[in-house]
Amino acid sequence: MPHPYPYPAWLADEITRQLGQLADQLAHAPAREATQLLARILNPDGGVLAGVNRLVATGSTFAKDQAERGSLPPEVWLALGRASNELDAISGDLDEHRETLRSVATQPATTTSFSPAPAPLVVRRHR
Repeated sequence: MPHPYPYPAWLADEITRQLGQLADQLAHAPAREATQLLARILNPDGGVLAGVNRLVATGSTFAKDQAERGSLPPEVWLALGRASNELDAISGDLDEHRETLRSVATQPATTTSFSPAPAPLVVRRHR
């Protein structure tokens, strides 16, 4: 069966380039548009983060097979497996904020003359 993409290295390079463009767009977008973009990027059903996690998990499966054959050191498989697990945990941590991002992104633009009060940033971790 032929590859669906004849140049997988080109595809990886192109995706990397487009991710850079996406990061630039996010950095320079107005707040509302950036919030909408973040909501799409973090969408667990098809966002960029989910795609990267799937890619790393697939790489881990490949590395496991190759480690069992002796082609790769087992440490490569273990590292990819840990990376996949960490990405999954990060996705879980961010998932609790998905609805907040979505609701902020879909709110109509306010016409009031005051801006929202800034909130102090407090770092809290809970799992």
